[in-house]
Amino acid sequence: MLLSTRTVSELSPEVRRPAIDRGSLSPAVLHFGVGNFHRSHQAVYFEEAMERTGTSEWGICGVGILPADRALQSALGEQDGLYALVEKSDERRSVRVVGSVARLLFAPNKPEVVFEALAGAEVRLVTLTITEGGYCARGTTGLDFSHPDIQHDLIRRWRPKTVYGYLAEGMDRRRLRGLPPVPVLSCDNVPDNGVVVRRALGDFCRARSAELGRWLEDYGCFPSAMVDRITPAATPEDRRRLLSEHGIDDPCLVVCEPFRQWVLEDCFEKARPPLDEAGVHFARDVRPYQETKIRLLNAGHSAMGYLGYLAGYRFVHEVADAPEFRGYLAGLLDDEVSPLLHSLPGLSLDAYKASLWTRFANRALVDPLLRICADGSAKIPKFVLPSIRDELARSGPIRNLSLCVASFLRFLEGTDERGDPIPIVDPGAGRLVEAVHAGGGDARPALGVEEIFGELGRSERFVNEVSSLLRALRERGTRAVLAA
Repeated sequence: MLLSTRTVSELSPEVRRPAIDRGSLSPAVLHFGVGNFHRSHQAVYFEEAMERTGTSEWGICGVGILPADRALQSALGEQDGLYALVEKSDERRSVRVVGSVARLLFAPNKPEVVFEALAGAEVRLVTLTITEGGYCARGTTGLDFSHPDIQHDLIRRWRPKTVYGYLAEGMDRRRLRGLPPVPVLSCDNVPDNGVVVRRALGDFCRARSAELGRWLEDYGCFPSAMVDRITPAATPEDRRRLLSEHGIDDPCLVVCEPFRQWVLEDCFEKARPPLDEAGVHFARDVRPYQETKIRLLNAGHSAMGYLGYLAGYRFVHEVADAPEFRGYLAGLLDDEVSPLLHSLPGLSLDAYKASLWTRFANRALVDPLLRICADGSAKIPKFVLPSIRDELARSGPIRNLSLCVASFLRFLEGTDERGDPIPIVDPGAGRLVEAVHAGGGDARPALGVEEIFGELGRSERFVNEVSSLLRALRERGTRAVLAA
């Protein structure tokens, strides 16, 4: 069976079906980046919110802006936006079909249609999952105008390459039509993601039009959010099992863990989405939740990814089961990160960290380390370096965090400890890779790449720590360093 509006009624009883009226689904949410994470996370929350409120007002219009989005957009379109979602752990497995995606647009083919969708009165929220590197921003300080895609979008406004080009044109049309700006919500693992989007989009709009920039600054809404759900790519075996056990042939299958979490800044002046009905926590300040998740889960993932791959492991659960990693990760999370975090009502840090071990060790979810290692030049500055800065400021311990950085640099050398080539997927790492090879085992040239390490490259303590650990990794190997 191929999924479609016609065949969804024929699904076997053990497969959960959408309980919303898809015939009257209104795409009030315009989402950029309809990848696996969005479909395992926000799309599920919006569907459950509509189910529980008995409405069909919060459907999703999914927009792809990258050439790589074409195949998925086409396959989802052939399935009327429907796809299977498999939640699995070592204890249980469940299958559902998600139906909150009402419309799909591939922006490079018809940018004008996307502009008009953004300018439409029915759109009430824009959401983004464009990866950490997709923001073309210098942290919370604003837009990186040196990025070639940003330069392109400021000149060729009718054929944008970035989300900012589409948002600026759509927002300008709203302004000229007397409509308010639509809230823009980042759902990526970017600290202070609402501030990042506000300043980067504001910079882009001001460069394009002073009037547009002032209007957006006066009336724009940019909530911050923390999102969490481990979602690796579906494997051929996942697809074979879905077909053999449930009769569903789905090239758009998504697999994920049962755990999910979404904390959203409660700053909507109008038309707040009813996501609290689906378990989303609205908070006045999202930053403590972001810090807890990013500095524990994402930093822990990064440390496991680079060190684990160098040591010969290939999947997250293998590293979680390896005894040599237990003490190291406990030291990183307990001794170096936890003392920096704020206490949160109703959240025990010890319980949260214990849950991470269970999630990392989930054998049912085959999560490749290379997925974790991808785009490290965008992830490491957000997941790991803030904790190092904070520990340096209080003269605290940084050895475990520094080992993560050293393993990242060793990974970028391009071969593992057996001499096999490492497939590096990191479009933003060009200059850093050059510096790593130029150093020939000396970490200082790489740590001097300011767009990655900033002022940390001038910290004698940090540079010495990473340098000694990089030498140890190259001379003695990962397991020996962890044992020491």
